[in-house]
Amino acid sequence: MEDKKEPQRIPAIRPLGKKIWVVPDGYLPASTEAEPQSSGGYRSHETLSIVNTGDAPANCRLDVYFEDGPPWLDQPFVIEARRSLHLRMDRLAALGLRQIPEAVPYSAVVRADRPVVVQQSRLDTTQANLALFTTVAFGVE
Repeated sequence: MEDKKEPQRIPAIRPLGKKIWVVPDGYLPASTEAEPQSSGGYRSHETLSIVNTGDAPANCRLDVYFEDGPPWLDQPFVIEARRSLHLRMDRLAALGLRQIPEAVPYSAVVRADRPVVVQQSRLDTTQANLALFTTVAFGVE
């Protein structure tokens, strides 16, 4: 008789993070043929890395604010339970969201119906030497 083992269950952890995150410094350099490329062929971009450690999907909204125009509010996206999402700000249209224009400063707010954690990263290839920075966004509640 075969010994049947119970499938291993991953223990639940409480959802980590906050429900509102602010990223005040956003900028996508213009992608022109003259833009310097790294030896690896990278292009400048920004990413919001978001993790949902909870046991249920996080229904999120992206708000984008501009210096010289009205904000784009309530753009929906979902992060499945116990998953991460790397939201490339130069590829939002692929998710059905409005595409942020290049060479325009912006700020972003991520609002979620359950706690998540948000980190911003920027790869700048506009100089001969690449620059990469990353920072945890400002968590509000």
